[in-house]
Amino acid sequence: MFALEITNLVKDFVSPDGGALRVIDVPRLVMQHGEQVALRGASGSGKTTLLQLIAGIIEPSSGSVSLVGQRMSGRPESTRDRLRAEFIGYVFQSFHLLPGLTALENVELPLRLAGRRDRAFAVHLLDRVGMSDRRDFRPRQLSVGQQQRVALARALSNRPALVIADEPTGNLDRRRADEAAALLREMCQENNAALLLVTHDTHIVDLFERSMSLDEVNIASTSEQRVTTSGERL
Repeated sequence: MFALEITNLVKDFVSPDGGALRVIDVPRLVMQHGEQVALRGASGSGKTTLLQLIAGIIEPSSGSVSLVGQRMSGRPESTRDRLRAEFIGYVFQSFHLLPGLTALENVELPLRLAGRRDRAFAVHLLDRVGMSDRRDFRPRQLSVGQQQRVALARALSNRPALVIADEPTGNLDRRRADEAAALLREMCQENNAALLLVTHDTHIVDLFERSMSLDEVNIASTSEQRVTTSGERL
């Protein structure tokens, strides 16, 4: 059973002229448990849209996304929220830490959303990222690099099958970017979580044994594709 399985995944948006613009068209993509993949692509190429489809934040026009054999797409929003909380850890470029919560409370948040509590594991993760002495600090009291470390710990707190990372080093300098990428990879390996990291940073891509460009998996990214109302390409 795959950690992630994508089949004939399509996402169309309404273009300014009222037609349909195909942004995502992925015939097939699978990831094994514990596998780590870097997906490279230019800004605006559809990387974030693909991650949002995988996470069930938005729904595809057609096709399917499955996590550990559980179909994410085509389910009610409440079901997608539950599956996301159970199976996915998400690392955002802008971190998205809640300003009113401490570092520890931010790390615990995915557990609470999944209806679980495991403060000991949250404390362990903060220690693992070198933030045990900052557990009671709020985001505004932390540096950018420290906020990133808290975000990495949070992504692993629900013991996800899949971690998806959207330009997770984009706000960091070269040294901190390398450190954050290495730490994320190590933590995913320790927890047997698959990792899909999207980036336009070729230096980060080179750290991965398996990498691919969005063009290799997403037919729609090779050119702007307008489609008819029946779904056919023009």
